[in-house]
Amino acid sequence: MRLILAATFANLPFGTIYAFSVFLKSMEAMLSLTRSDMGVIFGLCTVMFATGMNIAPVVYTRLATGAVLLITCVTGALGLALASQAQGFWSLLFGYAILFGLGGGVAFTTAQQIVNLVPTKRRGLVNGYVVGLYPLGAMLGAPLLGWSVELMGLRQTLLNLGLVVLISGLIAVWLTGLHSHIPKANANATTATNLETNRRRSYWGITQWPLFLRIAIVFFLAASAGLMVMSQAAGIIQSYGGGTQFSIGATSFITGMIASARITGGWLMDRFSLRQVMTAAHIWSLTGALMLTLWPSPEVALFALAMVGMGYGFVSGSAAGGIAMHWPAAQFGTVASRLYIGWCVAAVCLPVLAGWLFDWSNTYHSSIWIAAIVNVAGIVLAIRLPPRPAQTLATPSDEVRSSA
Repeated sequence: MRLILAATFANLPFGTIYAFSVFLKSMEAMLSLTRSDMGVIFGLCTVMFATGMNIAPVVYTRLATGAVLLITCVTGALGLALASQAQGFWSLLFGYAILFGLGGGVAFTTAQQIVNLVPTKRRGLVNGYVVGLYPLGAMLGAPLLGWSVELMGLRQTLLNLGLVVLISGLIAVWLTGLHSHIPKANANATTATNLETNRRRSYWGITQWPLFLRIAIVFFLAASAGLMVMSQAAGIIQSYGGGTQFSIGATSFITGMIASARITGGWLMDRFSLRQVMTAAHIWSLTGALMLTLWPSPEVALFALAMVGMGYGFVSGSAAGGIAMHWPAAQFGTVASRLYIGWCVAAVCLPVLAGWLFDWSNTYHSSIWIAAIVNVAGIVLAIRLPPRPAQTLATPSDEVRSSA
């Protein structure tokens, strides 16, 4: 339970990256930026986030878990502090996108790995909860950040957020202690189990590449639509006629629904197959996109965007649960970090394109149509995923014992 709490405190403040849309107008006004500039900042933030996730397995197998979490919270807090003093596009890019994104990525994968080494029969639900922490952080953060921007200004808000990241990270360090909960990397492994594992591993540290690639493509398509909603939800709502307060409230509602969808997606993986959950998720997301296309209004946009985001949430939660189901627990962090490269690519595709299309047309209509097409492609590919396996490859306790 302490490790799950540590994962919560480590990840929750970083989840405000999904409330980025709350900062759009303030940052644009303060630094004379365009909407496409903001799309680039969010896109690079996710690139650095994915970079951090792929660095994490190298780091947490060599350093104590508490030390890794300490580094991540300091890095994230420093990035926000620098962003609060930004005088232009490049300084904001370095502080918010690079440092804050990098710290969040390392913390995210480290938290996922430690909870997957905790013995539990509800592996899907646990993984759904962990990946749900980011939109949950955005749900809690969006109204607070919106209120803070109005009351204290953008710079002080970013500085305060950095302080929250630091304090929350220190609590996570206290919960884990300055010792490792993850088996150390051992280049000279000689046990039969480790030799067999090394023999079965394929390129880039993971097995079952055909399955991995199919999951990754379906995940990428869902993330493309979902991240567009999460990065620009407030702007999209306003473009359909919603006011500032309504759009901030809508952002909180949407991210809350995405958080619940991620948890639900993981929970569903304890009962259904990847094929069933991911196909249904893309259908749900497509329904939302079509609703907004047929009945454009701020009220419909609220629920339609929530549905698009929830589709991504279901896929995200089920992907985490699917990794726990199809790969050994000790490989979870490595496989997940590779999967989130698709998340990174998605973040620099449709969200950036949506920002560019908005600057060109002053509407998001084309972006919603593109999201619908993306979901159709996701449905076609998701129905080709494998059925539920008879049993998982290994239990966490087995993996820990074999690595000891």
